[in-house]
Amino acid sequence: MTPGNVADIGMALPLLQAVVPLKRLIADKAYDAQSLRDWLKSRKVIATLPSTATRTVPYKHSRIAYRRRNRIERLFDRLKNGRRVATRYDRLSCTDLAAAALVSCVVGMDLNESPT
Repeated sequence: MTPGNVADIGMALPLLQAVVPLKRLIADKAYDAQSLRDWLKSRKVIATLPSTATRTVPYKHSRIAYRRRNRIERLFDRLKNGRRVATRYDRLSCTDLAAAALVSCVVGMDLNESPT
């Protein structure tokens, strides 16, 4: 958990170091930092990261794999609709995580249903 005014890229390496070895990382343009790309390359992780507009030579990435992010993005959009999760009323990170997990289960069921 980070404060709302802190960029997510700052916690990317500590988080990635704490999880099981990855085969692929799919993330958005906010994670397009050369240091992160170098770290992923040194561990033979496939980086599916679109380049920012400021890159003179953009990196290639799999557009098909990148589209898979959509389901996760929709989940977070739905989580943010719940004010409790979006505004972090809970003071303890474990309580905030529990609320996010509970809402994710309910919202996740909605996302798996096909529209009629």
